[in-house]
Amino acid sequence: MEIAYWVLAVLLAVFYAYAGGRKVVASREALLPMMGWVDRTPMPLVRLIGALELAGAAGLILPPLTGIVPVLAVFAAAGLTLIQVGGIVVHVSRGEARLIGLNIGLLVASAVTTWLAVRVL
Repeated sequence: MEIAYWVLAVLLAVFYAYAGGRKVVASREALLPMMGWVDRTPMPLVRLIGALELAGAAGLILPPLTGIVPVLAVFAAAGLTLIQVGGIVVHVSRGEARLIGLNIGLLVASAVTTWLAVRVL
């Protein structure tokens, strides 16, 4: 189970580090082609979501790797799960239910990672 945790944690961390980093530094115009929801979302909120994704990515890897408060990985994985719940709500409220496939995949992966973190760490 520990190997499964690390595989999922690294994959999620890479994804969220990239996506969160883009949200933190890119302009609205640069984000629009990939994330249409930023058209009506205030940029400070987009930046906050990006920062939370970056924190979640770091939280999945650093605490268990260093052995310093490894339980933080559980909270990081759970937080990333909640971010995907929010993403699904946003897409459905915008009439974009057909676009939630990635969100559902990330939701499942982060939920499984949360469960694995509870069992392993």
